[in-house]
Amino acid sequence: MSMDLDLTEIYEVFFEESAEGLEVMETGLLGLDLGAADLEIINNIFRAAHSIKGGAGTFGFLGISGFTHGVETILDQMRDGEREVTEDAVQLLLESVDCIGGMIEHLKNGEPDDSPAREPLDIRIKKMLENSGGATESAPASGAEDAVPASDCADSGDDEIVKAWNISFKPSPDILHSGNDPLTIFKELALLGEMDVTADTEQLPGFQDLDPEELHITWNIALKSASDQQAIEECFTWVIEQCELEIECEETADAPAATVAAAEGNTPPAAADKAAKPAAGSAKPKKKASSESSSIRVGIDKVDSLLNLVGELVITQSMLKRFGEFYNPEVIDELRDGLIQLERHTRELQESAMQIRMLPINSSFSRFPRLVRDLSNTLGKKINLVVSGEHTEVDKTVLEKLSDPLVHLVRNSLDHGIEMPDVRAENGKDETGTLHLSAAHEGGNVVIKVEDDGAGLNRERILQKAVEKGLVSPGENLSDERVDNLIFHPGFSTAEVVSDVSGRGVGMDVVRRNIIDLGGQIRVQSFPGKGTSLRISLPLTLAILDGQLVRVGGEIYVISLLSIVETVQIHPDQIKTISGSGEVYLLRDRYIPVARAADEFGVMQEEGARPADLLVIVETENIRFGVLVNELLEQQQIVIKSIEKNYKKVDGLTGATILGDGRVALILDIPGLLQNLKNNGSLPHEEVELADAA
Repeated sequence: MSMDLDLTEIYEVFFEESAEGLEVMETGLLGLDLGAADLEIINNIFRAAHSIKGGAGTFGFLGISGFTHGVETILDQMRDGEREVTEDAVQLLLESVDCIGGMIEHLKNGEPDDSPAREPLDIRIKKMLENSGGATESAPASGAEDAVPASDCADSGDDEIVKAWNISFKPSPDILHSGNDPLTIFKELALLGEMDVTADTEQLPGFQDLDPEELHITWNIALKSASDQQAIEECFTWVIEQCELEIECEETADAPAATVAAAEGNTPPAAADKAAKPAAGSAKPKKKASSESSSIRVGIDKVDSLLNLVGELVITQSMLKRFGEFYNPEVIDELRDGLIQLERHTRELQESAMQIRMLPINSSFSRFPRLVRDLSNTLGKKINLVVSGEHTEVDKTVLEKLSDPLVHLVRNSLDHGIEMPDVRAENGKDETGTLHLSAAHEGGNVVIKVEDDGAGLNRERILQKAVEKGLVSPGENLSDERVDNLIFHPGFSTAEVVSDVSGRGVGMDVVRRNIIDLGGQIRVQSFPGKGTSLRISLPLTLAILDGQLVRVGGEIYVISLLSIVETVQIHPDQIKTISGSGEVYLLRDRYIPVARAADEFGVMQEEGARPADLLVIVETENIRFGVLVNELLEQQQIVIKSIEKNYKKVDGLTGATILGDGRVALILDIPGLLQNLKNNGSLPHEEVELADAA
């Protein structure tokens, strides 16, 4: 019987754990003090690199395991005190982290684990190791030092001398039960030099007694390599407790050092030929349909809470089932109590399930120390990053879609906001600018702020550009807030020189659109000479919405409470029509546009019914407008169902929900309605002054 083993799920675990390891490495490297070796941090970095290398070797991803080997060696020298923590070393290791990440991304897409950056980095790693006298192929064998006897030539210190090694490897019969495959070990050994493997099958039982899940083969390996014993031992690190291992060094081999490709960071021809032929049963990761992670690591406390609530729900369900089978009007009070209990448990279960999707925003914030460091060097600026509220939890979907907008905002603050050190000094400021990234819960929202102590927005320059682009009439008097918000207009940029950092006018409008698509809002506040603050307000989750139910004709619609500013009872005659600008309503001292919900969605008004006279004032993109409806109903928390997934995208609608009576209610897309007003010419280009509609 044959079985086609799908390793896709196992690969996914490796990819996720490797991503976590790379994050640990990057965070640790950014936290190292130059010139001082913090052993705890370096050990954390080393362990992360070692785990990535071991996992890659286990699955036969030799490109990753081979490259990570040199990274390990540099880290090992740092923790042994043989190498100082220098700017060059940290920068090289950071670039290596990026390279490993790129190689893993290639694997995710079903491509070989390689990267264009690997070869030049291999050369730089080799040179750095040569300059310190370290060996390119030396690396620690964690946990193996005491398990294998030392050899006379294990520490020769000269990697240009090819040594002949005899290795006896006898794995325990149950080694396959732990997922370890000797063929993977041989592939890793092949990277060290020329290898000849002989299998001893004398201990194999007869065919009738053969267990396919047990291993009874011993291998004798002849290896010619410039590597030392530690490098060889490391290939067996993952099985050291499940085997008998002997490593002996013979006299120096006659082969010239120049023929040993392992010392140059390349696979020798013989080894390359073996490595190029995958072992039977090996598999390549399948190409993913989506680059987004499909799993979440959940704390056991959240799982326990969920299980407890499910248990309570089962008890309540059993109690209510009893009433259905033996109904007695005299126990109506008990039935009412049971329903109240069911409602409470259901709400708690809902909240507990939502908590499982909540992740700390630090997973998004963690990328910014590296980004700030790299851009500071590129721009020649001194910038101190301050992060607070990083443990604030946000829905996983919100977190994934928030990353790109945050990167845009941080890059703009670094490039446009914070001044050059000499300019700051001339203005009496500290040469080092401060960028503050924070997150906090406010009610049912999460608020994220990106604040800098730079020069603030140049309103004169913004206004000048706006006039040039025809966004503002010459001589028009705009408030500071309206001038500041011009930066969110598509294609708007005040940069004089286009750079790799910013200046192409393809950032801030995308940021605002993405935030609005998440059901949030973004506001900018600038203080000339003191800095700029960008405030993002987002719902904690996209799965559940606090909504206001409204009636339009005979249909029920839902409007997010986050979008509603106020509601106004009006008389239909109070709605005015302005030529070229659609319908407007006088709200105190300003006319605001009006969208008739019945017309937007083709809802027929019942004959003889009272005309729509309730105006729901909503706000999005810093623009207020009114939605005309017939009646305001109750508020309730609703579960959002996708229309696009089940039908197709409908303009002006963002989803649907099922009400308690089984009816379907459609959820209004407020940004979409605003866009419809713009497309139909019903939205004034500027706020309509009182005199214009008098």
